[in-house]
Amino acid sequence: MKKSKKMLWPLTLLVLLVFALAACTKEQPNLNEKAQAVPAQQAVSAKSLQQEGKKITKDTKIALISEFTSGTHAAQYITGVTKAAKKAGVQLSVSDSSNDQSKMAAYLDTAINQNVDGIMIDHGRAETLEPGVKRAIAKGIPVIATDVELKVEGVTTIDQDDYMLALQGLKQMMQDINGKGNIVYAFVGGFAPMEKRDSIYKIMMNRYPDVKQIATFGSATDNTSLDTQNKMAAVLKQYPNKGDIAAVWAPWDEFAKGVTRAIKEAGRDEIKVYGVDLSDEDLQMMKAKNSPWKASAAVNPASVGEKQVDLLLKKISGQEIPRYYSFDPVLVKQTDLPNQTINMDQLSQYVEEWGKKE
Repeated sequence: MKKSKKMLWPLTLLVLLVFALAACTKEQPNLNEKAQAVPAQQAVSAKSLQQEGKKITKDTKIALISEFTSGTHAAQYITGVTKAAKKAGVQLSVSDSSNDQSKMAAYLDTAINQNVDGIMIDHGRAETLEPGVKRAIAKGIPVIATDVELKVEGVTTIDQDDYMLALQGLKQMMQDINGKGNIVYAFVGGFAPMEKRDSIYKIMMNRYPDVKQIATFGSATDNTSLDTQNKMAAVLKQYPNKGDIAAVWAPWDEFAKGVTRAIKEAGRDEIKVYGVDLSDEDLQMMKAKNSPWKASAAVNPASVGEKQVDLLLKKISGQEIPRYYSFDPVLVKQTDLPNQTINMDQLSQYVEEWGKKE
């Protein structure tokens, strides 16, 4: 009997093991059922991956919608955009709206309808552009804007730090005129960069109560420089005596070029001009004999264009980029420049800070 009981134990254990395995098997999900549940999850993941980015190829299409391309500063910005697109090997289309807001909105709609891979916006009015930008974002088209404040989720905004641009130039102007005298202000509203620069101007005018604004004018046209020159010439006739005007604050190089030409033609070289932005032509005008243009705060416009393309392509390819990107401006003074003619590429040889900035 003892021997039989010993023989029964292995059999009992075997039976218990079989029941345990059967129970465990029932608790496990059916392999076919699991396989049927996976595709829905995989579909979500695939969709997410598709939204994360596309490969940049020669078939990648990007569009630049610009409010205007007139003026040397704008031209050098376009050069930067074109250079960066060519280097990346992508297709670029440029639309010049010639300061027409309705055209700008129409060009934006066209780019969206053409299913471009990415859109760049240069200047413009937020109220005009935001409806189209929202459609682009909803369609999965990345948008990178410069010099316009778009309150649309997902849009990256590039600026030249317009507050610092204005502060640098105005500080130099106030210092050079000893914080007193009559000044002329060239200004046009409605542009995000101008509005920001104007806010600093107002602060500085409060800071220096002995400085008085006696005239203001400005408009953005197809020939802003010439229009500004004519308006400044009229102001000079109103204030014909030396000492009537100490300086001109012209926070756009098209303004600065116009007032500089008017002052030189009138023989009023005692008036000092301070501006914002630089180009090859601006450098030549600053260094010309008896030039009233004393200083200009600026960021390399070509670098802005190159960075805008760089950020857009990163966004298209699924890389994370900042919501805001702001350049560090540099104040370039007339006394920094050599006697010979130089261009923007050579400027870092004479202004050390320029070479350290993008």
